[in-house]
Amino acid sequence: MSSIAIVTDSNSGITQEEGRRLGISVVPMPFFIDGELYLEDINLSQEEFYEKLKKDARISTSQPSPGDLCDLWDRLLKDYDEIVYIPMSSGLSTSCATALMLAQDYEDRVQVVDNQRISVTQRQSVMDAMAMARAGMNASEIRKVLLKEKMNASIYITLETLKYLKKGGRITPAAAAIGTVLNLKPVLQIQGDKLDAYSKVRGKKQAMKVMMKAVRKDIDTRFASDMKEGRLLLQGAYTGNQEEASAFAEEVLREFPEFNDCRMDPLSLSVSCHIGYGALALTVTRTGFKTE
Repeated sequence: MSSIAIVTDSNSGITQEEGRRLGISVVPMPFFIDGELYLEDINLSQEEFYEKLKKDARISTSQPSPGDLCDLWDRLLKDYDEIVYIPMSSGLSTSCATALMLAQDYEDRVQVVDNQRISVTQRQSVMDAMAMARAGMNASEIRKVLLKEKMNASIYITLETLKYLKKGGRITPAAAAIGTVLNLKPVLQIQGDKLDAYSKVRGKKQAMKVMMKAVRKDIDTRFASDMKEGRLLLQGAYTGNQEEASAFAEEVLREFPEFNDCRMDPLSLSVSCHIGYGALALTVTRTGFKTE
């Protein structure tokens, strides 16, 4: 049986400390803030990031250095036979494409999984990969399962402010101004590799209801058989406002009493810099590995 190292990036929401505890290597995502390089969860905490965001610092995302990534793989391959690397979705970053190119020099010992996920859904892919590795599957087999499962997740997000969508050019300044005056809250959807508009409503409370209604529809339709088999996870994410996120998680569980838990993690900073402080997300994910 091959020994498998599981590697992901910090977009999964897995911290360096948690990664060490679980036996997972976590590649920190780099950011340039006012021209200075920071690494998520190394010299940039969630709190520091949002403080800089509030002060209108110039923030841009980057990707892990190819040299640093290869150095990590080389170190791991001294102790493991194979690596499964699960980066953020290729639709949201070029880091996955870079990793796929680098892996070509490793003669299939490094399997890069472009399974179109981020945040808690990406985290679940990592957890599934760990379970499959423990069950004796090799890196190629794990990659095939994760790719097969890549579309079996939905993320719905609502925002506190339209400021960062305007800065990123996703909406026009006029639309942002009108939306702010009318208290319009967009609900966005990540389905595979795209961040798309899903709905637009008045007020955040209504936006939360729209997200829960969307998840209920997913559960009752495309995930109906998975729900019966106990393969669905209800999870959430947030940007900065943990108190609001905890209250939302309680509301979600009242709406979905068939679930015992709604894990609520900080949303990836790579997404947060485009949507700002105070966003909330709700996700439903099918686990890609079912234990018998």
